[in-house]
Amino acid sequence: MREPPQDRYTHGHHESVVQSHARRRAEVEAWFLLPRLKPGMRLLDAGCGPGTITAGLAKAVSPAPVVGLDAAPAVLEHARAHVSAVDVGNATFIAGDIYTLDVPDAEFDVVYANQLLQHLTDPARALGEMRRVLKPGGLLAVRDADYATMSPHPKFPEFPEWNRLYHEVAYRNQAEPDAGRVLPTWVRAAGFAEIELHPNVVAMDGEEARIWGRTWAQRILYSSVADQALEYGLADQDELQRLSKGWATWAESASPFFMFTQMAVLAAR
Repeated sequence: MREPPQDRYTHGHHESVVQSHARRRAEVEAWFLLPRLKPGMRLLDAGCGPGTITAGLAKAVSPAPVVGLDAAPAVLEHARAHVSAVDVGNATFIAGDIYTLDVPDAEFDVVYANQLLQHLTDPARALGEMRRVLKPGGLLAVRDADYATMSPHPKFPEFPEWNRLYHEVAYRNQAEPDAGRVLPTWVRAAGFAEIELHPNVVAMDGEEARIWGRTWAQRILYSSVADQALEYGLADQDELQRLSKGWATWAESASPFFMFTQMAVLAAR
């Protein structure tokens, strides 16, 4: 058996990242999947993070068991605390490697992955493993952003440099920050013949945009994006401080607005 790739997560798990991810909900992140879910479906949420999406998916398929998988054991403590707080009893969480799932063949009716594939060095291999654990006729549901489409209003001079730096860090990690446009190719390469495309534009206005900007003002200084930018020699601390200040200033502007493209794919095994 081939050794699994050694991925490096571009975002890391600084509190600014975890809290940003904890704002996600199934109604927004899995809108394309929820109409297909029925009570009794066994579901795997791959790359579940702090479990806030997992909880919504678990409610949709209850009483069937839902498994949230993540490579970082520490973030799973957030997930367990969240499902306990919202009284979701059919979700469990395990640490594991998406390339070598400790799961029998044909175990799940649905495998879902949100914003996971953009961080992997071999997305098609991971999708092949997801296909293995799906039952015949089971449903794959994956979704990823496209960072090149990100666009703020008002424009601010530090944004293009931030976007360029983020791309450079991700590429040094052998990841694909513009995964949305590549997603259909990866899914087909994993053996899924018939796919459905579900694109949408994420738009953040007012306070939601302010929160996004404040989050990135922290992330570009303290998360793994910053650590890796410094390690790879792509930026120095003064540059990161300037990018952070740009995000913070934009977040407090009169009418901040932010938009970008997401691509979702549904495919039957």
